[in-house]
Amino acid sequence: MAATNFKTENNTFRKLIGNGLTYRIPRFQRDYSWTNEEWEDLWMDLLSTLNTDSETAHYMGYLVLQSNDDKTFDVIDGQQRLTTISLIVLAILKNLQHLIDTDIDAESNKRRMDQIRQIYVGYLDPVTLVARPKLTLNRNNNNYFQTYLVPLGHLPQRGFRASEHLLRKAFEWFDKRVAGYLRANTGDEGMRLAKLMEDISDRLFFTVITVTDELNAYKVFETLNARGVRLSATDLLKNYLFSVLDRGNENDHELRNLEDRWEAIVGRLQSENFPDFLRVHWNSRRSFARQADLFKTIRAQITAAEAVFQLLRDMEEDLDTYLALSSPEPSEWSQEDKQLVGVLKTFRVRQPFPLLLAAKRIFDAPDFTGLLRATVVISMRFNVIGSQSTAEQERKYNEVAERVAKRELISLGPMLQQLRSIYLDDALFKTTFAEKIIRTTDSRNNRVVRFILCSIEKHISQQVHDFASDAFNIEHILPQNAPDNWGGIGNDDAEALVYRLGNMTLLQTGSNRDLGNSEYHQKRETYRQSGFAITKKLGDENIDWTPDRIAARQNWMATQAAAIWRIAQFS
Repeated sequence: MAATNFKTENNTFRKLIGNGLTYRIPRFQRDYSWTNEEWEDLWMDLLSTLNTDSETAHYMGYLVLQSNDDKTFDVIDGQQRLTTISLIVLAILKNLQHLIDTDIDAESNKRRMDQIRQIYVGYLDPVTLVARPKLTLNRNNNNYFQTYLVPLGHLPQRGFRASEHLLRKAFEWFDKRVAGYLRANTGDEGMRLAKLMEDISDRLFFTVITVTDELNAYKVFETLNARGVRLSATDLLKNYLFSVLDRGNENDHELRNLEDRWEAIVGRLQSENFPDFLRVHWNSRRSFARQADLFKTIRAQITAAEAVFQLLRDMEEDLDTYLALSSPEPSEWSQEDKQLVGVLKTFRVRQPFPLLLAAKRIFDAPDFTGLLRATVVISMRFNVIGSQSTAEQERKYNEVAERVAKRELISLGPMLQQLRSIYLDDALFKTTFAEKIIRTTDSRNNRVVRFILCSIEKHISQQVHDFASDAFNIEHILPQNAPDNWGGIGNDDAEALVYRLGNMTLLQTGSNRDLGNSEYHQKRETYRQSGFAITKKLGDENIDWTPDRIAARQNWMATQAAAIWRIAQFS
């Protein structure tokens, strides 16, 4: 992102709102939604900054703004916080108005009130009482805010949206807290209200990121989201789609329809999952788009109302499939399909999702299940054992998904042939498997190893075990915390061997606990009596446990794995 299109600085609320600057929440940004919990948290944070023995400032997080002139700013992210602080300012003004109305130092308090309003709220025409505001809310909230809250007049309660009621309730909540703050202290009330306003404006500070257009804002979201800061990329796209419909003559019916359907989609997904869904959906129908390029791509291709509603219909069609891939158990899919998706979740593999969405739209049930099986096999070979480049794999899945979407591939057999390049052949798979180390101290890795061992157990004994069961554990023959020179194996060698797949087997939970760090010859009889075929075979065939025996067993496991995870037509 060019430096001229992107500026970051830390600003107090005073610096943010002063100097003739104005802020607009985009017309189609989400409505006000904060409730008691957020109000309480903010108020307690404010009070903590007023205690000189405690914090002297409170960090309000990121504020993402868009501006072309550095005078008027669209609030891309942070509108809930800015709106709430403005309501606190109005609550302070309301308490000053009460002092004036009761003739408590009325002249001084009138000057204080005018000054605070001018700096933090905006100019109020003394004749019409129409505000020229510092902050303009979205299309659903601004009228109530400017007509009733800013003038500090009567607050009607009937016939308004839920978000407008929340604005009123927030104002009333803070009005009571400011009044309580006054009662809890002594001294000139007007001065203390003015001091409260000064403290808030100087002690609340934000990291302000200013961009010049929506595309740069989206790049900011991608950068910050990658660092764990969740921002409103979802809202940014929503605003863009609404702006497409809003060009020329506004069609309220279309806008309401889009908003209702959009909120239904986001509500089912949860907002933080929407960007991933959108990318998976998009790549299941069109040429490949990286997450960082997605907004730019959509903005270039979705330019008319017809395209907006087609995108909406397509997302609605794919939503159930995406939800089933993300959380299979609540779905109505077959038990086999749920189990296969559960394996992909265990692997944390999502690269096949666009292809699975595309196939679900046109494949019959047997072919779709066959594709799920194939993606599990490919994922085991390519991702789990092979640790190959997922960028290459992701593009291949998208390439095939695009052909499925165009109905160039309409059945499983021809489609699988297109995936051959991301299927590790037997020779490479067995060689890589034979050397594989998976550290089971990580919970995900632990589940993967349990899955591998249970699959090999089923292959040689036909006995099915739920790899998530608490009835058994992974047994490390050479223990994870082996004492020095266990079995004649030095510490350096033990470190390299303990997480080799050949050093792991299955054992009932109680037996696993009892054996602990015992020497191999003490464990062997328990292995030979085990109900797990792979563990009995281990005990029967190995008199001792050495690096060579670990390697030999892992080679045997690699041969079993190649037979289990295979696509017949690739052999």
